[in-house]
Amino acid sequence: MSALVIAIDGPAASGKGTLARRLAAHFDLPHLDTGLLYRATACALLDAGWLVEDAEAAEVAARGLSLADFDEARLRTREMGEAASIVAAMPGVRAALIEMQRGFAARPSGAVLDGRDIGTVICPNARVKIFVTATPETRAQRRALELAGRGETADYAAILADEKKRDARDSGRGVAPLKAAADAIMLDTTDLDIEAAFHAALGIVERKIGEKT
Repeated sequence: MSALVIAIDGPAASGKGTLARRLAAHFDLPHLDTGLLYRATACALLDAGWLVEDAEAAEVAARGLSLADFDEARLRTREMGEAASIVAAMPGVRAALIEMQRGFAARPSGAVLDGRDIGTVICPNARVKIFVTATPETRAQRRALELAGRGETADYAAILADEKKRDARDSGRGVAPLKAAADAIMLDTTDLDIEAAFHAALGIVERKIGEKT
């Protein structure tokens, strides 16, 4: 049987990361949050004193990344999320990170990857593809609670505006835009808590595995 690769895509704060981690633990698979690669690229730019809009410097930063060097707490700040959305629209950055992501997915056991172009670009042949979504208002509320829980400022109105701006940028970019793969299963988590969303996602994976066998 082929390796189990699960591709999970969706906008920020839709719940895709939490679901990816839970599914990876359930199936004993390695997990990669590919959004961290773009956040780390942006972080490297800012630390070096470069403008986040500098595409050439961003590509160099992306090619120098190591999966073992991430300061995840810092990368998950609102500032890095906004900066990551900018560098993620750069073709050179995306090209630099494609092989790293595909190499992770090519492990013999399989893997779980979450991001915005996993099912469409990184792992188009993944056995399971899930596109996770939720309303912008719900996602902004989740992000505000997450930030507040870390002791950061959580202005709901500002976060909602950021979410909508990022959605437009991610969906409208010319390279690997945020969109569901044609064969992805849609999962709307707007009215689901974490446990309900996990069981819904698990059901999708188990059904897809059953189809293949």
